[in-house]
Amino acid sequence: MVGDVRQRKTVDDSRSRKICHGCSWTLKIVALLTDHTHASPLFCSLPLCFCSLAFAVTIQSTMTTSSGQEESKKLQLYSYYRSSCSFRVRIALNLKGLDYEYKAVNLLKGEQHSPEYVKINPIGYVPALVDGDILVSDSFAIVMYLEEKYPQHPLLPRDLEKRAINYQAANIVSASIQPLQNLDVLKYIEEKVGPDAKIPWVQKHIGKGFAALEKLLKDHAGKYATGDDVFLADVFLAPQIHGSVHRFNLDMTPFPLLSRLHEAYMQLPAFQDALPENQPDFPAT
Repeated sequence: MVGDVRQRKTVDDSRSRKICHGCSWTLKIVALLTDHTHASPLFCSLPLCFCSLAFAVTIQSTMTTSSGQEESKKLQLYSYYRSSCSFRVRIALNLKGLDYEYKAVNLLKGEQHSPEYVKINPIGYVPALVDGDILVSDSFAIVMYLEEKYPQHPLLPRDLEKRAINYQAANIVSASIQPLQNLDVLKYIEEKVGPDAKIPWVQKHIGKGFAALEKLLKDHAGKYATGDDVFLADVFLAPQIHGSVHRFNLDMTPFPLLSRLHEAYMQLPAFQDALPENQPDFPAT
């Protein structure tokens, strides 16, 4: 009987010095998940069920840490609610399902010229995007960066001709229309010509661009600008049409195709969520 007790005690001591099967696998998996290749067998004297519990707690801790790291890497968009250039990027981010932190830059207060913001974008325009250690400014560059890094919901069609049409439409908006209506230009016209000259100036140049877009897209449009899928051209057209109607009171009668596209865009959640009135810096009154 005494021998049996001693033998049982020896076996128990031996088991306490070894890593049980459950704990062994726990340590291996934790080491892989946490990169702790020298993890200690803290749970080896516990029954298997407790090893499993410890494993679950460890995994939860690891997931929490990873979640914190992902939070710190969230995209940051420097934006102004009324900026059509920022509007484009907001649409692209929404279409691709990317979460981001909104960093408001009040253009009317001149915050884009502050030393802090000029470090982000030396030319003092919005938008600007921060993605970890990468900083991208200019809406066209940002959208193309997002397209290359985040392939979900492609903004460029595979068909080469259709892709070229998208580039042309986006470029008409970003190079031949929007720069002629930005705040710096309108301020210059107001100072040199007079405040009453601003709206006629803007309407003239938007009308010229819209007439070109109507001709460019008439043989390519479907439900949207270049077919039945939303692509790059739509991302640039939607903010421009919206601003032309709601900010500059442009008569859209001569532009039936663009008017139809505008109605289609306003039915899409990714476009609705990007609207100026749905941004955190939209004025309360």
